[in-house]
Amino acid sequence: MKQRIPTIGVFDSGVGGLTVLAALLKQASAANYLYLGDTARLPYGSKSQATVARYAVSSAHFLVEQGAEALVIACNTASALALDALRAAVEVPVIGVIETGATAALQSSQTKDVMVIATAATVESHAYSVACHERGMRAIEKACPLLVPLVEEGWIEHPVTREITAIYLDDLLAQSAAADMAVDTLVLGCTHYPLLRPVIEETLRQHDGGRTVRVIDSAHVTAEQVAARLGLEDHAGREPELRCYATDSVVKFRALGTRFLGRPIDGVELIDLGG
Repeated sequence: MKQRIPTIGVFDSGVGGLTVLAALLKQASAANYLYLGDTARLPYGSKSQATVARYAVSSAHFLVEQGAEALVIACNTASALALDALRAAVEVPVIGVIETGATAALQSSQTKDVMVIATAATVESHAYSVACHERGMRAIEKACPLLVPLVEEGWIEHPVTREITAIYLDDLLAQSAAADMAVDTLVLGCTHYPLLRPVIEETLRQHDGGRTVRVIDSAHVTAEQVAARLGLEDHAGREPELRCYATDSVVKFRALGTRFLGRPIDGVELIDLGG
C-alpha cells in the first residue's frame, strides 16, 4: 500500500525561514512543503504583539486552506509573540522555533547557562528566557538588529559584518561574565543567523577566552524535532514537492530566497493577505 505523503506549511515574515525549510527538505523528505514569506508586511520585529499575531494568523489560515496538515513557524518573532494565538486559530499541529531551540540548548549545555542572539522584538518578549527557565537553564539574551540587513545584503563574509558580529558577541560575553554565568552554548535566535554561523563560530573562538561555546542552529534543530514529532524521516532520493508564496515582489523573493534555500527557486506565487 502506497504511503500517503503529508503536507507541511512553513511560515516566516520573509525569506529567513527558508533556512528552516532547507533543513526540512534534507532531513524530512517524506513530506511535501508549502512556504509562505509575508514579505509585504515585514519586518515583524518592529510590530506590536497584536499586529504580529494578526499577521501570523492570517498566514496560518492561508497555508491550512492550501492543504497544510502541520505548521512550522519559522520566524522567531512570530513564535515569541503569536504561538498561542496560532494554536487557537488552527486545528493542525503548530511548531515554533523557540521551543525547539530551547530544547536543543538543554541537550547541548552542560553548565545550563546559555546565550541567545535574536531580533529586538524576540529579545524584548523574553520568550527564550522563559523557555530556557522552564527547562532548568539560565539564559542571557542580546538583540543584534544589524545582522539581518547585512545577511539580506549578501555581506556574509564582509569585514563590516565580522566587526559588528564581534562587537555584539564581545558585549554578550561580558554581560554573561558580569552575571557570573558559565555559558557554554549560544542559540541563534533568528532564522537569518545560520548563514552567519561560520563567522559567529570563528568570532567566539577568538573572543571567548579559550572557552568552547557550542552554537545551536535553530534551522537544523527545528527540522530534526519536526521530523521526530510528526514521524517523518529522510527518504533517500525522494525530492519533496514545494510550493512557495510571497505577499510582495516575487522577483526579489526568488533572488534573495535562493541564497537562503541554497538552491534556485523556480516558481513563487504572489498572494494578497490584506493589511
